[in-house]
Amino acid sequence: MLTRYIRAAMAHAHYELLPDGEGFYGHIPELRGVWANADSLEACREKLQDALEGWILLRVRFGRSIPALDGIAIQVSTEQVSEVA
Repeated sequence: MLTRYIRAAMAHAHYELLPDGEGFYGHIPELRGVWANADSLEACREKLQDALEGWILLRVRFGRSIPALDGIAIQVSTEQVSEVA
């Protein structure tokens, strides 16, 4: 499910060529705060996916909801998880 969500989110990505040869900028409009920039389009895609994965992990960690994309939803529990020593 997580892989399907990441693929769906990356399919929503938008990329722009920055002026003056400064590289590329990419973002996923539906997911606020998920963006990246790099010298090449391929590097920008890779960095954007890394940013997306980190964004998902942080939202899960703090019990924040994750918007459904293309009918794919990730449910986040607000229950506290305790570590057992």
